[in-house]
Amino acid sequence: MSQVMAPPWLDVLDETIGACVTHRRPDLEARLREKRAQQLDPKLRVLVVGESKQGKSQLVNALLNAPVCAVGDDITTTVPTFVQHADTPSAALVRNASAGGSIFHTPTERIAVPIDQVTKQAAAQHVLRAEIGIPRALLDSGLVLIDTPGVGDTRSAHTASTFATLMQADAVLMVSDATGELTAAEMTLLKKVMEACPNVTVVVTKIDLVPSWRAVVERNRALLARAGVRAKLIPVSSALRLRAAKTGDQRLNTESGFPELVTCVQSDIVASADLLARRAVAMVASSALTQLVTPLREELTAHDSSHTVATISTLQEAQRRVDELRRRSARWQNVLNDEMADLISDVEYDLRDRTRKILREVDKTYDEADPAIGWDKFEQWLEDNLNEAATTNFSWLMERAEWVAAKVARNFPVYREDLIPGSVLPDDLLEPASKLEKPKIEPFSVPQKLFTGLRGSYGGVLMFGLVTSLAGMPLINVISLGAGALFGGKSILDESDQRLKRRQAAAKAAAQRHVDDFFMKFSKDVRDSGRHIQRSLRNHFSTLAEELQETLLESARSAKRAVQDDQTERERRLREGRKELDRLVTLYKRVQALGGPAMELTA
Repeated sequence: MSQVMAPPWLDVLDETIGACVTHRRPDLEARLREKRAQQLDPKLRVLVVGESKQGKSQLVNALLNAPVCAVGDDITTTVPTFVQHADTPSAALVRNASAGGSIFHTPTERIAVPIDQVTKQAAAQHVLRAEIGIPRALLDSGLVLIDTPGVGDTRSAHTASTFATLMQADAVLMVSDATGELTAAEMTLLKKVMEACPNVTVVVTKIDLVPSWRAVVERNRALLARAGVRAKLIPVSSALRLRAAKTGDQRLNTESGFPELVTCVQSDIVASADLLARRAVAMVASSALTQLVTPLREELTAHDSSHTVATISTLQEAQRRVDELRRRSARWQNVLNDEMADLISDVEYDLRDRTRKILREVDKTYDEADPAIGWDKFEQWLEDNLNEAATTNFSWLMERAEWVAAKVARNFPVYREDLIPGSVLPDDLLEPASKLEKPKIEPFSVPQKLFTGLRGSYGGVLMFGLVTSLAGMPLINVISLGAGALFGGKSILDESDQRLKRRQAAAKAAAQRHVDDFFMKFSKDVRDSGRHIQRSLRNHFSTLAEELQETLLESARSAKRAVQDDQTERERRLREGRKELDRLVTLYKRVQALGGPAMELTA
């Protein structure tokens, strides 16, 4: 087995990792080591991202001319789907071997499944990703196409899985359809994507459905130019591409725009794998070096003898900022606790109110209707209304959770838009409740009706027969028989009414039990989700607070050392600090030479 040769630019990355170790930044070190391990992987991962229903899965199918990703109005990608080369078609689901963990750093197990069942079975709990292997020349060089869940889906855990996968991407295809120009949300998504992976191509899909797609493409190019986003934009039609592949029509294939996209993938991504890797390494290394230089420059400024007074002021300011951070940390924690308690209470009350309205409709319905007629339609109506109540309630939970996260972020010591976490929601809600049990419906058969009629008619015949016998008529005569018939008919009607009321009561009781079971299960899910959201937000903001506190404490320690050191020690540390700063600046310039962002960092 041949040994994989390490890319030459890893020397620069290794030096940056060493600098992080020297400056005691294990968080930056871990991030860089993860990027280094990715560079040794021969696979080239290309992520296909975008909002829901933009044609991402169909784009992957059209690129490979194979129905590897399921598409349809009622089908949604729920986990990242990795499509790579294999000699024979195969598919597998990768799931957690233990509860918890991330997409790439947890014990996993692979379960083989039929390719046409991947999307359906991927919705199961603890599935991290789907893997599909097919024999295609485009994938033969190690290219891996990754279809991702739509960003912005109400099931926000799927959005989180997309961003987790993004950290491992070598290049990205950002998908937006031609029905309209790039929205503000899509531009925000594009900028976030480029912060994690600078190698992005924008693909405009569904041009076959929009006659004015060229104008949309031009407006998109203008938007990208105004935003300063340097990304190639390619318009395509997956439908035309698949039709051309089926009929062998080269003109139609050219009209689909896919030859340009395939050329872009082959030349700008596959053939430029080294360049893409250098850019990614340059971006993550530049960010790390910038964070290392800032406290070092502050320390050097503090050590300068001409800045003694400023040094004392810096120490006091650093200590004040640390105290302010601790004071405001208690504030955002109180806001989080109070808001989450209100959120759980409000959401549970909303669910109770919705289920009560459903039960009132059930009572109104079965005050008149007969459960023996149309029970199946009623059962479907009840399930649809309960599912709608659960979906609406869960959507409100999600919206309020995002609002709570934003409010907590505003109470954080340093407010920025990127403080808000990408997702705080679990992915195991909206599981179906137990099936509605059909109530026992008493039949009222013809023999039962005959027996009830005979029993009721007996009294009528006897009563009127005795009365007419006083007039000299026989016991059984026309009048007594007529009375018996009337009494028998009334008995049948009374028994029918009693049985109807019993059926209605049984139907209401069955619906009540079913709604109570639904409320008990879903309200527990809501409470569990609320606790999960609270823990996620608490852990997220606690981590940010710890990082901020560590930065402030390091600045305070640097200022304190500068005040306490004598002149000789101060000059020695000044020489060493400037030497280290020069080394970091030189290393930063080497990083920039790899193809990183055009930023300036000076000593």
